[in-house]
Amino acid sequence: MHCLLSLVFLLSFLPALLLADDMRVFQPPRRPDDVRLEPAMAHDKKHSWTPPSTLAAWRQRAAVLRRQLLVTAGLWPMPPGAPLKPVVHGKIDRGEYTIEKVFLQSYPGVYVTGNLYRPVGRSGKRPAVLCPHGHWRDGRFMERTVDDAEKERAIGAENFLAGARYLLQARCVQLARMGCVVFHYDMIGYADSGAQFSKHIPGLVDVESQLRLQTSFGLQTYGSIRALDFLLSLPDVDTSRVGVTGASGGGTQTFILCALDQRPTAAFPAVMISAKYHGGCVCENAPHLRVGTANLEIAALFAPRPMALSGADDWTIDIETEGLPELKQIYGVYGVPDLVHAVAYPQFKHNYNQRSRELMYGWFNVHLRLGVSAPVIERDFEPVSPRDLRVFDDSHPLPSDAVDIPELSQRLTAMSDKQLAELRPRDGKGLDEFRRIVGGGLEAILHTSLPDPSDVELKQVSAVEEEAATVRTMTLTRKGGGEEVPAILLTPKSWNGVVVVVVSADGKAMLGRAERSSRELDRCLERGAAVLSPDVFLVGEYLNRAPQDDPNAEDFDAANLFPVARRHKEYPGFTWGYNRTLIAQRVHDILTAVAGAKSLPGTRAVHLAGVRGAGGWVVLASALAGDAVRKTVAETSLDFGAIVSFDDPDYLPGALKYGGMPFFTALCSPRELRLVSDSAVPEVVPKVVRDAYAAAGPADAVRAVNSERGLELAEWVSQ
Repeated sequence: MHCLLSLVFLLSFLPALLLADDMRVFQPPRRPDDVRLEPAMAHDKKHSWTPPSTLAAWRQRAAVLRRQLLVTAGLWPMPPGAPLKPVVHGKIDRGEYTIEKVFLQSYPGVYVTGNLYRPVGRSGKRPAVLCPHGHWRDGRFMERTVDDAEKERAIGAENFLAGARYLLQARCVQLARMGCVVFHYDMIGYADSGAQFSKHIPGLVDVESQLRLQTSFGLQTYGSIRALDFLLSLPDVDTSRVGVTGASGGGTQTFILCALDQRPTAAFPAVMISAKYHGGCVCENAPHLRVGTANLEIAALFAPRPMALSGADDWTIDIETEGLPELKQIYGVYGVPDLVHAVAYPQFKHNYNQRSRELMYGWFNVHLRLGVSAPVIERDFEPVSPRDLRVFDDSHPLPSDAVDIPELSQRLTAMSDKQLAELRPRDGKGLDEFRRIVGGGLEAILHTSLPDPSDVELKQVSAVEEEAATVRTMTLTRKGGGEEVPAILLTPKSWNGVVVVVVSADGKAMLGRAERSSRELDRCLERGAAVLSPDVFLVGEYLNRAPQDDPNAEDFDAANLFPVARRHKEYPGFTWGYNRTLIAQRVHDILTAVAGAKSLPGTRAVHLAGVRGAGGWVVLASALAGDAVRKTVAETSLDFGAIVSFDDPDYLPGALKYGGMPFFTALCSPRELRLVSDSAVPEVVPKVVRDAYAAAGPADAVRAVNSERGLELAEWVSQ
């Protein structure tokens, strides 16, 4: 089952926390009217997208989205490029073009394999086209039977038997005839890549890999970048005329590469992009990939460079009316709406047949300035037997330094840890880069940020005047977010303008009548600070249940929020590639509460306190909140390195990639921070935190405090 399902399912059967009647925002069985309580987004659900209406707004969004993609792929920061060490051999001469066999290194010990097609008799620099193959049977070696090929010809999909049997070769041959240098390379585990990785889904689906953002998607994406590095390194290639085209899963590789890399100048992702379906393979899914976005918006990152798409009788059948108009809006803000184009061929099933290929040839002919007479009609060719296209043979075996998945994972971890070590802040300039990389990574894996106070609505439900304070119940809502966070606000009679946002894994129940006389809370109110406490996601009133004497009461089955994907059920990317994790939702709600506190008339300072299991959430929120939070008090119990199950409520893919809690805590500098534990020895403050505070100054703004000093902390955070 996906991460968190078991835990959430068990939570749904726990009794709701007992609150005093006047502390509830909703009476059971009423729960928050929160869009997050609806079934989650998935790879086969329609995603609506309203493009930004201005170029400035799109550029701002594009920068955030591109960073999200890089983080997802494990490429933020970009790994140091290993030498490609390309080996090109086994030339096959077909007169008009040649075919060569290639293997090159992406990561050390990881090999990208494929065939290089070159035109013959052309002088000068030539345009280049990169061709990922997609999830066709046998990949680059795809070979239809004669009977199946004749069926394609019978329905008008292909003119020639060779093209019908070897449609992937046909694309490369025709492009070479048009003057392009073409590299047709393997996806992971396909064709010659199978010599290193025995299957297309080789691994990298365990908890440790996900916590470090080591995924098949990332491995394949980096392979595409390195394949492009190789192609553009060839002396006969014109780097100003570069196309990328693939279909189905190769279409995913096409638009992902083109979203991340500025070097391609024209693209044609075939039968992939739509609003309805986003890819059903592990290699097309990864944690964080499409949280808050989808393929259409990712593809739009290629703008304003020319891009055309094809559709078929599959999920892309409506691309001309659902997808193309939105893409044209983005191209329109650049003033070039005609540089994006799409044609659907509803008479054909999922394909990259001759009709679609000829659409691509025409597009590249114009935008790669090939100078071929239009229209471009594919010609017959002499195919090469798949066995003769193989890269690895007795003379050119798989290199002895090729790694398997466990060793690759170890190398990626060592490489990433080395990059992190080099980021440790030593001065102000180093701290800026640390914040850019680690802070940017944290924001991307949490998929949230501090909203403007004007974008948070506080709706009061009740108000009760008591001796020490006014007790208000309310909901917090981000405008347009569809969320409704229950909260309670205690305001002393002589409020000093300080609001302490108190977060607990027990929710605001801790502020109920039975505990309101606690010494720490009393001390806050006595010192004049207001206390705002929210029920963050799936805490407190999110789990409201009807009274036990109601025969019609229904239990809240929170497991329904995260439906198990029908494919690759063991892979968390099918849930957390489209939805925030539970811990991210909770941090999101804390930031909503911070902004809500700032919006209160008379607020002069907002402080954060995380207690009873919420200390880690509060630190993460404080790290993203910047100067909006002046002081933070937090327990230090959260350790991402101790997470061994996808069911852990604090599971956060990528947390270890960016150094875990020590590095995230360092992002709180230079704001005052108290780390609370059972011990007050100096080692409680990690070295990277001390370094960050020393670089930002003052170094003593962060301290380790014994948990027994609660009254002192309450007094400190109230000022």
